[in-house]
Amino acid sequence: MESNKVSVKIYGQEYVISGEKPREQIVKVAAYVDNQMHEIASAAPSCSVTDLAVLSAVNIADESFVSKEEVEELKKLNVQLEKDAQHYVQLWDESKKNFLQYKEENQGVASQRDEMTQKAAAKEREIQELKMAAEKLQDELQKAAQQTLEEAKKKAQQAIDEAEAKCKELENSFFDLQMENLQLKKELETYRRNME
Repeated sequence: MESNKVSVKIYGQEYVISGEKPREQIVKVAAYVDNQMHEIASAAPSCSVTDLAVLSAVNIADESFVSKEEVEELKKLNVQLEKDAQHYVQLWDESKKNFLQYKEENQGVASQRDEMTQKAAAKEREIQELKMAAEKLQDELQKAAQQTLEEAKKKAQQAIDEAEAKCKELENSFFDLQMENLQLKKELETYRRNME
């Protein structure tokens, strides 16, 4: 990588810093060190430049260690998050699999339900047809019974009429016989008288 040489000012002193980092990064680091030294100088104005530099280095090293520890914690957390993510992905896959299985089972149940509904509808139609056939048969039976009753009434009336006609005929015959009997009695009396 190409080495950059950058002129910077730290606590009033000019320094030329060379490094592989970009110029902006080198300037930013130098400004940070300068700021640290000024902060320590404001807190401890009697310190020499060397002491300020050492204390700044100690502070920056401490920040570096804290940052490294935080990075390590973040790495651990990241590893844990990756494990958790894998666990949740596994749970998601299982849930997806269970959902697909449930969906298939549900489709089977829906298919059975549709089949049972169709069968029930067919049975309902069959029952309706049987009801209609029974009502029709009942109507026919009532008509036949009515017709038979009418015919029976007619025959009975005809028999009654015939019986009445025979009774009249017998009455007439009986009347004729009585008349004849009377006639014969008269003739018999006349004959007896004549015989005396």
